[in-house]
Amino acid sequence: MMRKKTSLRPVLVSGAAMVTVLAGMTGPAQAAENYGQYSQFAARSAGQHWADGQAAGQWTWKPLSATTSEISWGDPKKWPPSYAEKFVHDGGWLMLDGWRDNGTYYSVRVTKEQIGDAKCGNLRTLATSGRQHYVKWDIPAAGYCLKAWGTITEESSGKVVDFGHTQIWTPPAACSNRYLGAQTCIKQWESWWDNQGSPGKPIARRLERDQYIARGRGMAFKIQQYYPKSWQSEARSYWNW
Repeated sequence: MMRKKTSLRPVLVSGAAMVTVLAGMTGPAQAAENYGQYSQFAARSAGQHWADGQAAGQWTWKPLSATTSEISWGDPKKWPPSYAEKFVHDGGWLMLDGWRDNGTYYSVRVTKEQIGDAKCGNLRTLATSGRQHYVKWDIPAAGYCLKAWGTITEESSGKVVDFGHTQIWTPPAACSNRYLGAQTCIKQWESWWDNQGSPGKPIARRLERDQYIARGRGMAFKIQQYYPKSWQSEARSYWNW
């Protein structure tokens, strides 16, 4: 989710997996792709994305267990950062638990979640408590929308921030960037809202962007930010550590 302006921010984190159905085949169906194959969630993986001829950011996944991994985002010149988002693979979902920063932990818990089609229509309730459903683990053949509302609690102080997060996930498709050429990507569009600094007030938009996640490569293959300002970056290198 990559939200570095403050400690309470949306996650860059950040994909899901397409079930391929071959009509008319009598043999076994092809196995579904999954979010891990694109994001590199379970590997000690890393990458850099560039903008304006220089490194604009770096990320690393750090697996903590067979089901849990944390991703750090930050300035490669000031590595490692204090910030890391914690995700848990739970059945058919990747769940966002929260993130650590400034010597404390910020837990994310929902009060309402909805799921719908790729235009955010036909919405139905998904959950009313617990961790945030961030992305489907197996990538479906059709895009889908996730809407979440809830609270972020700073564990060291008990301070609470209200948030809203809308995502649209798109199935695998061709993608490319200037450094690494043609790839296959899943796309995440997200809009993050919160009331940090104004407790009890309505939430306000903080971030809107697209992120492309490349199969077998990882996060931030391409980022197109729309709000708070127009900005783009592209991955230039990936590696394992």
